[in-house]
Parts: sequence; C-alpha cells; structure tokens
Amino acid sequence: MAHARISMFLPPNINPTQAAIAYGCWALPKLNKELQSEDLLTRQKALMSLCDLMHDPEYVYEAINIGCLESLTALLKDTDTLVRIKTTEVLYIMATHNMGRTSFLEHDVILDLSFLLNDPHSACRENLHKVYQQLAQLPSGARGIITSGLVPSLVWKLQREEETIQELILDTLAPCLQEDATQALKSHAVPFLKQKLLSTNNKIRSKAARALIAISIPLEGKNQVRQHDVIPILVDLLKDQDKEVQANAAGALMHATVTTEGKYAALDAEAISSLLKLLDSPLSKVRLNATKALTMLAEAPEGRKRLQTQVPAFRALEKDKNQAIQRAAQIAIKVIEWKP
Repeated sequence: MAHARISMFLPPNINPTQAAIAYGCWALPKLNKELQSEDLLTRQKALMSLCDLMHDPEYVYEAINIGCLESLTALLKDTDTLVRIKTTEVLYIMATHNMGRTSFLEHDVILDLSFLLNDPHSACRENLHKVYQQLAQLPSGARGIITSGLVPSLVWKLQREEETIQELILDTLAPCLQEDATQALKSHAVPFLKQKLLSTNNKIRSKAARALIAISIPLEGKNQVRQHDVIPILVDLLKDQDKEVQANAAGALMHATVTTEGKYAALDAEAISSLLKLLDSPLSKVRLNATKALTMLAEAPEGRKRLQTQVPAFRALEKDKNQAIQRAAQIAIKVIEWKP
C-alpha cells in the first residue's frame, strides 16, 4: 500500500527570496508597504519582486501613482548593500520606460541617485549610471543632469571607474555636452577624453570620440581640442580597425577643423590622406563624416590644392544611396572648385 510522504524540498518554480504577492497591480500596494518595513528580509524580498514587475510599463505607471518612487528613493540610503543594489536595479528597469524617465525628472531622482556615486560596491554604481544613461537620451533628462551640477562629477569619475562604468559615463556625457558643454570644459574634460582615445577598449575609444564631437560644437571646445593636441590622435584613429571609432574620429575632426588653427593642425597631421581612404568605407556614417571633414580642410588654400585632383572621388559619392552623403559631396566639390 502506498504511503503519502511530504517532500522536504520547496515546490518547483517557487523563489523563496521573493515576497508572496497578489496578482498584477494588486501586488503593488502591499510591496510599497513592505519597502518601508523595518525588517531587512521583508525589504529585500519586496525589491526582488519589484525587479520582475517593473518590466511591464503598466505596473511602472501604477507603482509611481501609489508612491513607490518615494519609497525607493528613501532606500537609496539604506545601510544594507543588497537593498541599495536592488533599489538601483529597480530604478534602472523603470528608467527603460518613458513613463519612468519622465517621473524621475519630476521627482528629482537624479540628485537622489548622486549620493551613490561613491558607493563602495560597483554593482550599485553601475546601476545608477545605467539610469543616468537612460535619462540622458531625453533632452530634458540631459538638461536635468546638467542643472543638477553632475557633469564635473561624471568627468572626474571617468578617470577612476571600471571600464564598463566608463562606457556608461561616456554615453551619458555625449548628449549632455550637446546640450551645454560649459561645465565639462571648465572641468578639464578635453584632456580626460584625450586619454580615453588611447584606450585599448574599442568601445571606450569610440564613445570618447563621440563625446569629443559634442564638446567641439562650441568655439571654446574647438580651441581646447587643438590646444591639448587631440587632433593628431583623432587623425591616427582614422586608421582604427573599428568602423565606429573611424566614424566618430572623423566627426570630431569635422568640428575641430572649423577654425583656421584646427584646419592647419589637421593638415600638419596628414589628415587628408587618411580621410580620403574612408570615402569608400562600407559604413555610411564614416563616408559622411569623412566627406564633411575634408570639406572643412578644403577651405584652407593648401587643403583645396591637395584635394583638386580628388574631385572624381567626390563625384562618385554624388551617386551614393544615402542622400545626406550626396549633398555633402556636392558641397565638397563646390568648396574644392571654388576660385577667388
């Protein structure tokens, strides 16, 4: 005769680290209350459950409405490491939704997160930089980071963080610099970015060059790029094996060579020969930026003279499938063939 035996193991698909919750949105009020619990395990379990729920934008909307965001920002100062890590993870997941990003700006979450910039645990810092990266994709988010005065801190952290976090910081800085590069220029961002151009990590080289595109938009940025001898390094990166690095290096040169001093610095570094080789690149962004950079150099008499024999290469680009490249090639030909 068979005997009933109760297993000593938990049923399958049961996670003991998560709080027992009701179905869907009904779970959120209970979890919000548990986030405020004095019991550490209760707070940890609630955060584990929220990490799953916040992937759904409907739950993000409801969580914000019932005050979960206030509870989460309070937990950023929790003394428990796991609580801080999971709190920043929840906030990052919420930041991947437009509703979450908008609410973060309304509730000044940017400043609340900044208290963890020096957290001893890299997982916590990585999550907060993921939030900043998401926020910076919105013009209002980039402005929020700037008005919070965080750009100098991000520039400073660029020299001290792990490479994965450096990539996130560079992703955050680029759109912020497009909005306003003043704080970064005052924080000596150009020499720091110059150093990152020499990184063995191709993603860091590419993202640093992208940040230099943005910081070179204002005249002061163009001047600093030339003064800190960044132009020869950018010219050298035109030969990089990574196509994204090539594209961003050409883009940075395009801005840096707007000034007369920048043009001659690039000409002295033999930029023309390297840029000409990029005109037949398989990546359209490389072809476009190279064409525009060469147009800048053609404005100098020496550059124009050197490029007059290369007009057929630009004629070929007039038939490119990309209309932006077609227009850039037409402008380049006009500049090269211009006669005083």
